[in-house]
Amino acid sequence: MIFSRLLLGCAMLAASPVLGHEFWIDPQKYQVETGAPLVADLRNGQNFEGITLAWFDNRFTRFDMAQGDAVQPVEGRIGDTPALNTLAPGDGLLVILHETTPSSLTYKVWDKFLAFAKHKDFTKAAADHAAAGWPQEGFQESYTRHAKSLIAVGTGSGADRAYGMATEFVALTNPYEPGFDNQMRVRVQYNNAPRTDAQIEVFERAPDGTVNITLTRTDLAGEASIPVLPGHHYLFDAVVLRASPQAGTSEQAPVWETLWAALTFAVPGG
Repeated sequence: MIFSRLLLGCAMLAASPVLGHEFWIDPQKYQVETGAPLVADLRNGQNFEGITLAWFDNRFTRFDMAQGDAVQPVEGRIGDTPALNTLAPGDGLLVILHETTPSSLTYKVWDKFLAFAKHKDFTKAAADHAAAGWPQEGFQESYTRHAKSLIAVGTGSGADRAYGMATEFVALTNPYEPGFDNQMRVRVQYNNAPRTDAQIEVFERAPDGTVNITLTRTDLAGEASIPVLPGHHYLFDAVVLRASPQAGTSEQAPVWETLWAALTFAVPGG
């Protein structure tokens, strides 16, 4: 039985690039009390819907829970689903951090890469690809995921900060604080520096389950203010595309590398 679960988990992980794009942390509850069960899934999919991924320590480089400067690793066993299943720590804003090991996919059709580049607003990707002399069929992309989730424990008071992820959202406002004005302010970072004029894809799930998707951009400080609604859940997504450091080392080496930042949270009320 356990072996079958492991095989199923591996199969889902292998299939995930085909099934979807976004990767996020999906808490069962965004507001919990100290000492109460704290449960969250790792998900991969599209349109804020996706498959559940199990806990495999060879699939991530970081899986932590943080409150301010206090950071502790998420404990688990191979095949655990949900991937996070523990007790909530002390009162305050809890930030879940997850970074994956690299995975890869192959573009067999040039138009699929062009569609991806257009969707994620990589306007120079096609020209850079041609200038590098890379093939238009059968080339690979390496990708990693860099996800955060904001959970209120008790009052949920406190603040997010940069945690040194390769790319990440930093929440500049706390949606669980009293007086939250329904403007979620975030900064997008890459290599510990703000990403200016970066596209953010906003996935908004209403209480009835419908999902609305919009786009916005960061300003010259790498920041954006995004209107949000009480009772709704949110996934923010921002992607970095860069030439792979392995490009040219062999015919099988990836030529592109993508780094996907994600942030999930909920707005109380509604």
